Amino acid sequence: MKGLKSAAVPLAAILLFLAFWEFIVWANDWPNYKMASPSDLPPAFWKFRELFLEMSWQTLWRTVAGLGIAVIVGTLLGMAMGFSRVARDALYPLLVGFNAIPKATLVPVIALIFIGQHDFNTVLMAFLISFFPIAVSVGIGLSTLEPEYRDILRSLGASRVTIFWKIALPKTLPEFFGALKVSVTLAFIGTNLVEIVSPHGRGLGALFKSGETNGDYPLMFAVLIALAALGIVLYYAVVFLEKIFAGWAERPAH
Repeated sequence: MKGLKSAAVPLAAILLFLAFWEFIVWANDWPNYKMASPSDLPPAFWKFRELFLEMSWQTLWRTVAGLGIAVIVGTLLGMAMGFSRVARDALYPLLVGFNAIPKATLVPVIALIFIGQHDFNTVLMAFLISFFPIAVSVGIGLSTLEPEYRDILRSLGASRVTIFWKIALPKTLPEFFGALKVSVTLAFIGTNLVEIVSPHGRGLGALFKSGETNGDYPLMFAVLIALAALGIVLYYAVVFLEKIFAGWAERPAH
């Protein structure tokens, strides 16, 4: 019953959103070349179904690849900042400054440096835009570790590695998964920035660009819904992993 309720609530919210969207378009009498409605999308999905399958896969695997690299690099940077005050003071200004740069301005630069490396450029942008929350959350989680725990374990002869695996890592997992949920959406943004700003005919961004060029608004909105669906699927994949590895941190709802 609890599982059914947890699935029904978000599904009901999505259906209410679609109904509200349909009502807004109907109430304003907008044609589909100005604002497509949810009822305009199924024909677009069906007409371009093969392209949606192909392009969705291309976007998904590049996003997951970039996110995977972001997890590794972000965790390593967070560990460095969490365990070393010098590393924290040195890296924080660099990370904040880099994250403040609009990523859309980096797309032409990356495309110029790595000419023709479309897959690499897309994965790289997904990584660059999504590693920051992970690095910061891990760094904060480790830097706020209670010194009493470390002192007690050291007095018992525990090594730094043991302290990390037994105390620091479990304590950081809730913050890590919280940041990973944010990074999932950011990774999709990075992937589509490259697919749209530096088009190479691959991914949902390229399909969106094709709809824009041809004035096919139902196709454009269908692409946006497909991106949202992929983001939701990947988000709940992270939620599933969180329940496995950090379910102990979840507080029961009253």
